[in-house]
Amino acid sequence: MKFLDANHPFFAPVWRRWVTALFPLCWGIVEFWFNSPGWGVLFAAAGAYAFYVLIWQGPSSSE
Repeated sequence: MKFLDANHPFFAPVWRRWVTALFPLCWGIVEFWFNSPGWGVLFAAAGAYAFYVLIWQGPSSSE
């Protein structure tokens, strides 16, 4: 079982993959803005991972 599966039917619409990837990145910026670097790093890392899995790799065409 994957932590974040781009082949899951929930992520079939492209906009859901983008929102799932960009929202944590934007929230990380908000946390840095309000001087909470710990939360900023956490959300930025989550967003970067989501971007890598959902956008960069994307769903595999074999499934």
